[in-house]
Amino acid sequence: MAGSGGVVHIPWYATVLRGELFAEAVAAATPLCLRYGATRYAVHRSRDDMYKITQMMWFPTQQDWYRYWEGPEMTEFRRRYAGKFQIPISYIWHDEIAAGELGPAVELQSADEPEPQPEPQAAA
Repeated sequence: MAGSGGVVHIPWYATVLRGELFAEAVAAATPLCLRYGATRYAVHRSRDDMYKITQMMWFPTQQDWYRYWEGPEMTEFRRRYAGKFQIPISYIWHDEIAAGELGPAVELQSADEPEPQPEPQAAA
């Protein structure tokens, strides 16, 4: 699978009293990955540990990922927010081997139709 698409996880950890500020900054910077070929992104913030932020981006190749990570925007991001996250940053490339999600909800009944009523059951 070398060179094939995958997802990068960056487990950021904000410094004390910087969780909210840093989470918002990561969420704002992440969509830039689409300019570098990413097909999807997500940012998660732990509810149990509000300083833990996980940034995920799906790229067709590792080279696309490195272009994003070493590009001017993320270099500036790391410079600007230095001191607001713990180092070292150890990003991890994953091969995605299974995924799924639900699509939009589908209305099964027309709004004009009445709700079905239960049928009485015969006593045995």
